[in-house]
Amino acid sequence: MAITKEAPHAEGASPKTPRPAAPPEQPGRLTSPLALTLLLLLLVLLQSPIRRALSAPVMQSWTTVFVAVVIQALPFLVLGVLLSAAIAVYVPPSFFARALPSRPALAVPVAGLAGAVLPGCECASVPVAGALVRRGVTPAAALAFLLSAPAVNPIVLTATAVAFPRDPEMVVARFVASLLVACAMGWLWQRVGRTDWMRPPAHAHHEGQSKGAAFWDAVRHDVMHAGGFLVVGAMAAATLKAVAPESWLRTAADNPVVAVLALAVLAVVLSICSEADAFVAASLTQFSLTARLAFLVVGPMIDLKLFAMQAGTFGRGFALRFAPMTFVLAVASAVLTGAVLL
Repeated sequence: MAITKEAPHAEGASPKTPRPAAPPEQPGRLTSPLALTLLLLLLVLLQSPIRRALSAPVMQSWTTVFVAVVIQALPFLVLGVLLSAAIAVYVPPSFFARALPSRPALAVPVAGLAGAVLPGCECASVPVAGALVRRGVTPAAALAFLLSAPAVNPIVLTATAVAFPRDPEMVVARFVASLLVACAMGWLWQRVGRTDWMRPPAHAHHEGQSKGAAFWDAVRHDVMHAGGFLVVGAMAAATLKAVAPESWLRTAADNPVVAVLALAVLAVVLSICSEADAFVAASLTQFSLTARLAFLVVGPMIDLKLFAMQAGTFGRGFALRFAPMTFVLAVASAVLTGAVLL
């Protein structure tokens, strides 16, 4: 019998490494199809208790408020997301640099008023403000636009008018109070802000993409984020209406200071998109118009998601200084405007 010897490997050639075998599936591992099957089986087995729970008066009231808030707010949210994505992608930041006055003191109110003309939710205003700073716009004007665009644009004001049909003065009060905060923060930054407090913003994630791809990428991103926060806000509003004892809400609402601070903090925590927050505020009928105005002024300017976005765009040191001052000025502006107009 002939014995064949392995030919030696040529110099410099590496031996052929065997392909690693796929790791064996671990027994008992819970896969996604199995989890979905178990969940459906559990729902079938518990359908009677679930049906009884959903038919309870508390759950019916909760469902009514939740569905009403979501259905009323959703068209404005989608329209606002589409317009803000179009502005972020198709309107070049150089347009703002050419349109704004060269003097920072004048550029701040002009940038604040530009927010009333160019719709944009808070998810889009932060990257747009970062693009403005990169293109040489004075930071004070960019920050004024960042605060005003999600608060006083036509979509938000129209949604506020629809949510408060019997209180049209809420539209004017929201516009005035929000614009005052935007301009005050811009002038304050121009006065006391330092360049080392603001990290130079990086390029936007859609730069380098085609216009169409960047537009739909921005739409998908904003719809997922804003839609999720809308659902959370609607759930919170429905829970307050259906579950929270009426005596607690009445106690908080009867104290003007507590009412304003409670709704201002609630706006920060809920992080609802500005195109939808008016419908949540309108559902909080136990509270005064001034307290609900504080909710509408604070929310588009500083909340949990905005703080994270501002820290990611301009640095954590900037956000830690900018957010508390914005909160204080927003509450003060809402109280003063409410005392005059409401």
